[in-house]
Parts: sequence; structure tokens; C-alpha cells
Amino acid sequence: MRSNWLNLQQGKFRNQTLITEFILLGFSNLLHLQGLLFCMVLFMYMVTVMGNTLIILVITVDPALHSPMYFFLGNLAFIEICFTLDTVPKMLVNLLAEDKSISFAGCAVQMYFFFFFGCAECFLLAAMAYDRYVAICHPLRYNILMNQRVCRKMVGGAWVIGVPVSLLQAAWIFNLPFCGTNEVNHFFCDAPPVLKLVCADTYLYEMQAVASTFLFLMFPFMLIVVSYVCILTTILRMPSAEGRRKTFSTCSSHLIVVTLFYGSGSLVYLRPKSSYSPDIKKLLSLFYTVLTPMLNPIIYSLRNSDVKGALRRVIGRKLFLQN
Repeated sequence: MRSNWLNLQQGKFRNQTLITEFILLGFSNLLHLQGLLFCMVLFMYMVTVMGNTLIILVITVDPALHSPMYFFLGNLAFIEICFTLDTVPKMLVNLLAEDKSISFAGCAVQMYFFFFFGCAECFLLAAMAYDRYVAICHPLRYNILMNQRVCRKMVGGAWVIGVPVSLLQAAWIFNLPFCGTNEVNHFFCDAPPVLKLVCADTYLYEMQAVASTFLFLMFPFMLIVVSYVCILTTILRMPSAEGRRKTFSTCSSHLIVVTLFYGSGSLVYLRPKSSYSPDIKKLLSLFYTVLTPMLNPIIYSLRNSDVKGALRRVIGRKLFLQN
């Protein structure tokens, strides 16, 4: 009986492979579209970095934008730059290179920062919703409730709160045994495709992943929903239609960004495993990793008169100095 047990254990170790790197398959099945995808993703990445950098510079330089709303927006723009920096450059390299490998440690680091920046964005969007709630529902107390100290604590909390859950998620996965193939059917090291390579029971990990999703993703989303219910209730009580329109316009940009972020993410992570094919999931992942970060500065600059005015002032000041 003991010999049978030893043979079973030896068989398990033989089946387990010491993986030192992963192969990111990405869109390798679309060989005829590799060049087109590279150009499209590179263009969106450049627009993302330049647009969000411009938002940060304008908010920093223009005194008219030194308010809690734009303090949060500047941090959101910085998160978007970091979020795309974590996944897009490697994807661009893999679209052209034959070697699509990523080291074991590199994959773990990429997954950690993907969780970290995603979690930070969720709580920052919740902080921005609370800011709009206070501005619309308690305007007379706005300067007291949203002073600099409170805003810094909210932003600091959004950054810090994602550290433990991101570390837990990444460390747990990469301490599990991997066996067989090392090919990740994705363009970055996301948890679901990497988890498919594990040759052990992943039930406990999946349960904590569900709990973490609801705690760190759905909880801030519920805060956003509650904030907007209160905002809409206040707006509907206003006697003037013009007043209702102007008040709602102050939070419309944030509402569009929240819809894009949570809408695209929920299609990938809150659907049953068999709902979409891997190729469809990769296309949906492109939406929230590349397209949404590019659209955010465009949405805030086109729909926000303060940002447009600040852009004109900054550009006009620079042209004046040059002349």
C-alpha cells in the first residue's frame, strides 16, 4: 500500500513541469491582421498616454482646476497611464516578435499590477461619485466635507487598499503547481487563462477570487450607485429644467466613464465561463485595457467646459510666451 502511495506521488511530480516562462498567445491565430492590430493598438496607446498626460499637466498648471473634482481626475489620468503601461507595451512587442515569451516572475508582476491599478481605479471612481454627491446634495457644506485633507485621504486609500488583495491574488496563483503546456491564451497574464494551466484543485482560490471581486469591485460600484440615486433624487426636485440640465452635466462625464469601465469589465469577469470563446474574451479585454483609457481624457475634455477653457488658456499662454 505504501509503495502504491509512493508511485502515485512520483506520478504527480512527473506530471508537474517546472515552468520558467509563459508564452502569451495573444492574437497569434490572426496572422494576417497582426500588422493592422499593431498600428491600431499603438495609435490608441499613444493617444492614451498623451491625452492623460495633458489632463494631468493642465490640472497642475491651471489654478482654476485646483478643486477636489479635478484632483481626483488627475489621479484617474495617472492610473490610466499606469494601467496601460502594464499590459500594452508587451502586447505591442508580441504582435511583431516571434518570441512571445514572458518570464515566470514577469508574468506574476504583470498580474499584480493589473489587479492593483484596477482596484485603485474602482475606489477612485467611487470617491469621484461621492464628490459629485456632496457638491450637488450638500453644496453649502462642500468646502468643509471635501477639504484637502479629506481628498488626500480618499485618494491615498484608493491607492493603498488594492495592495493586499493584489498581492494575495498574484502570490496565490503563482505558488500553485503548473503542469503541461505553458501557453497562456491571452495577450497579458490575466488570472483566468493562467489558472487553466494549474494542475491542482483551484476551488479555494476561485472562492476567494469571487469574494475579492465583490468586496473590491462591487462594493465601490454599489457606493457609486447609491451616490447617483441621491444625486438624481436631488436633481429631479429642482424646479428649473435648465438648472437640472446644468447640474446633471457636472457629473455626466464621470457617469459615462463608470459605465464604460464597469460595463466592459463585467462582460469578461462576471459572465459564466462558457459564455464567450477565448477569442471573444480577448477582444472584450482590449476594450477595457486599451480603448477605455483612451476615451476617458477625450470624454472629460469634450464634455467639460472647465477643462476646455483650461486647455485654451494653457495653449494660449504657451503661444504667447513663444511669440
